[in-house]
Amino acid sequence: QVQLVESGGGLVQAGGSLTLSCTASTTDIVSINYLGWFRHIEGTQRNLVAAIRSGGSLSRGPSMSDRFAISSDNAGKTIHLQMNNLEPEDTALYWCRAEWETQAGRVYTTWGQGTQVTVSS
Repeated sequence: QVQLVESGGGLVQAGGSLTLSCTASTTDIVSINYLGWFRHIEGTQRNLVAAIRSGGSLSRGPSMSDRFAISSDNAGKTIHLQMNNLEPEDTALYWCRAEWETQAGRVYTTWGQGTQVTVSS
């Protein structure tokens, strides 16, 4: 099992910055293949913002912006989404998602609990 701990959401004024972090933890021997941030704006589908695969490749989703940057550390078990110059349109519930693989080669997906980002005008 892999658990995801998210942090960094909150209320910020337009033009401000936030950094969302997500750390994958496990007591089992697994490989974290993928960590990414998604967001869900009310009334729309949940969309990928950005993700990093275990080899270091980046995936930019429909919600990615030039105002955002994604990075990883902790041997790929933590990702950070730096969001700058936030706009009210960035208000959403942000979710972390992990794809992980057991030693037997079985692949699973885990979602975090979600963290709210609210940008006031």
